[in-house]
Amino acid sequence: MSFGRFVLRRSLQGIGVVWGVVTVVFALRFVTPGSPINAVAPLDASQETRQAIAAELGLDQPLYIQYGRYVFELLQGDMGRSYIRGQEVTTLVFERLPATIELAVAASIVAIVLAIPLGVISATRRNEPVDYGATLLSLGGISTPNFWLGIMLILIFAVEFNVFNTSGRGADVGDVALSAITAEPFVGTLLTWLAYITLPAIALGTYFMALITRLTRSGMLDELSKGYVQAARAKGLPRTLIRYKHALRNTLIPVITVLGLQLGTLIGGAVITEAVFSWPGLGTLVIESINQRDWPALQGSLIVIGTSFVLVNILVDVVYAYLDPEVVTD
Repeated sequence: MSFGRFVLRRSLQGIGVVWGVVTVVFALRFVTPGSPINAVAPLDASQETRQAIAAELGLDQPLYIQYGRYVFELLQGDMGRSYIRGQEVTTLVFERLPATIELAVAASIVAIVLAIPLGVISATRRNEPVDYGATLLSLGGISTPNFWLGIMLILIFAVEFNVFNTSGRGADVGDVALSAITAEPFVGTLLTWLAYITLPAIALGTYFMALITRLTRSGMLDELSKGYVQAARAKGLPRTLIRYKHALRNTLIPVITVLGLQLGTLIGGAVITEAVFSWPGLGTLVIESINQRDWPALQGSLIVIGTSFVLVNILVDVVYAYLDPEVVTD
């Protein structure tokens, strides 16, 4: 199979998965107790008023008609209108999406910066105190719920020491980049951004960091035992060169795959972290929409999250196939 056919096949599979996400998300409205009309109609609304609201929202139509109309409008980029906010869901969702992506990328950076060096050190100093410490840290990271960790970080670093902010988003990456090319104070904007994003990025990226640490360690141990490493040592090459140019390079192929997959997971899994830190992203919108029974906003958010996960998976598969042509087989 050629590389182009592989990309086409994965893209068609991704389209099928997205269609499945749309179908499941649409069906959730009808299997969940209660009616969306309750979120719109006054508490003392008469039956006639409720019927008029249902007709206006199209909820009096048969299920297959509602589904067909929803898919048709979705293909045109129309996710409907929020019951509570009165805004177009497409606008509402894509206003929140950059904050979620920014948090997911920041969490990934925190995880990568800590995990890969820890994994390498743990593998090269096996059964030493550093190895035990890295293993203990990774086990703690995998076992710790991110919402509990977020609350502890707030209590310690925001409430007790008043180093970071507890909630919100004071600045974004765009503000930092803009301040770097304008007369605005760059350092002040950067510090403001770090004050708001550091704690949620750590809380969201801790599990990711622990996973990458263990994966890097096991991969390095496997590579360091192979013959080419022994041959490089016999030739007298420096240990640092062997570890980082040869062994680590080969270890990074599965790590890259997990990085991409986990980035999609972070986008979808940021819901609880965003709620803890009141981060104005898709996760917060999902929680608010559930509490308010705002189905159009909830459906739009879940579809975008699911589509983002699928796109990241496709991108990872394409990059992996490019790096390792053996993946593309007949």
